[in-house]
Amino acid sequence: MAQESTGIKERQNTELKEPNQYKVIIFNDDFTTMEFVVKLLENVFLKTHANAEQLMLKVHNSGKAVVGIYDYDTAVSRVTIATQMARQNGYPLKLIYTPA
Repeated sequence: MAQESTGIKERQNTELKEPNQYKVIIFNDDFTTMEFVVKLLENVFLKTHANAEQLMLKVHNSGKAVVGIYDYDTAVSRVTIATQMARQNGYPLKLIYTPA
């Protein structure tokens, strides 16, 4: 009887690494209302009302604040959604993502 070859190879030394993290930063400006920033932080970044108000005050007092740390895709999509939301409401709000 002939031996059969299955063609299955075992993987060795498979290493998984954590995805790179990116922090989302929001900047203060003289035109975007505090109420809008709180609404944006609640709806786009899923912050509680109290946390959103604290972040808004930090941005207002220090000029910028880290909204959160996310994987690349999440950071890009939230910055894009927040920027579009600001533009649709006539605000020049600036958000960026940068490696954490």
